[in-house]
Amino acid sequence: MITIHPFKAWRPTSEHVNAVACVPYDVIDTEEAKKLAEGNDKSFLHVIRPEIDLNGDAGLYDDQVYQKGKENLHAFIRENILVQESEPGLYLYRQQQDNHVQTGLFSCVSVRDYDEDRILKHELTRPDKEEDRSRHILTQKAHAEPVMLTYKPDSTIKDLTNSITSHNQPLYQFTAVDGVSHTVWKVPSPDVFVRAFRSVEALYVADGHHRCKSASNVAAELRKETSTGQEEFEFFPAVIYPMDELRILPYNRIVQKTDPEALLAILEEKYKLQNAADPIPSTKGDIRIYARGSWYGFALPEPDGSDSVKNLDASRLQDFIFNSLLNIKEPRTDKNLSFVGGHDSISKMEKLVDSGKASVAFSMYPTAIEELVEVSDAGKLMPPKSTWFEPKLRSGLLVHTF
Repeated sequence: MITIHPFKAWRPTSEHVNAVACVPYDVIDTEEAKKLAEGNDKSFLHVIRPEIDLNGDAGLYDDQVYQKGKENLHAFIRENILVQESEPGLYLYRQQQDNHVQTGLFSCVSVRDYDEDRILKHELTRPDKEEDRSRHILTQKAHAEPVMLTYKPDSTIKDLTNSITSHNQPLYQFTAVDGVSHTVWKVPSPDVFVRAFRSVEALYVADGHHRCKSASNVAAELRKETSTGQEEFEFFPAVIYPMDELRILPYNRIVQKTDPEALLAILEEKYKLQNAADPIPSTKGDIRIYARGSWYGFALPEPDGSDSVKNLDASRLQDFIFNSLLNIKEPRTDKNLSFVGGHDSISKMEKLVDSGKASVAFSMYPTAIEELVEVSDAGKLMPPKSTWFEPKLRSGLLVHTF
């Protein structure tokens, strides 16, 4: 049984929503955030990436960064850029990118559901990133950004969703600079969704593992002061999508330094390397490699056994190529390996290799949502950067405070 928790959201006024809404903190670096927020003092990046408002001497983890985020959030509230709902509520959030449409419930979910594995994870989190987001949450007394969760399709929830989106006017409807459209409806009767999700056995983390873990860490810390189980810090915001509506794109790999000629020669000998006109693989187990201005293709060896993690393309590429041929043993920390995700990842990788900033690029077939579920249900973890969900949620639309 999944706990759905309506909350008194802080949200932008209609006139400010397009200026406020921004990309999540973890898909951009500081310089990219500065460029995106340039000339826009209402961008929510000032809250989730507050280092952009400090001089270059401030490190990402300086105390002043967290304090600045708090100050900026309070300024948004004081200046009525964000206003709070009078009653706890739930929302429906639809995104459309090209022909792809996904509609989920924007709600708070339970920290205890996460701690007790009713919200299942598939990635290992890094302590430094956990600590960073935990400090932001504690300093601001807010969960500023939602996580993306998913669940096995449920006909009752789908019918409720379709009824509301078909018969109600949206709170917000706008198209962001990247061309993705965003529409938000307020749910007229939150209790119907609360009851419907009681029949859902599990949720799965799609995107936002560090935000989930940080919410758990914060709740554990604050329980030392008070604990009834119903404090607002016991809940954190999420957009919950049915998994048949989500789209996973490839999370591709870049090797910074290697000898492309030698690597291609080995791949030719071991895996019958082929010239590839299309840089995007057409099936699981198919890999494309970019070097010398051209794309080549080869098939990964078939997995040995039925292990859900070892069968993943990310695991097989790691085992057969990175471990054995490139001496990249730990993909989480090896600086010779980097990752590029998203619909424009092919062009990004080609530019990196052609400019000499990288040696070779690997294009992969996307992980299937069924593989994510199988790994999560087994209590196992995927290799790092196995999934890239797109479109990304916008931050700043509905903020949860405690």
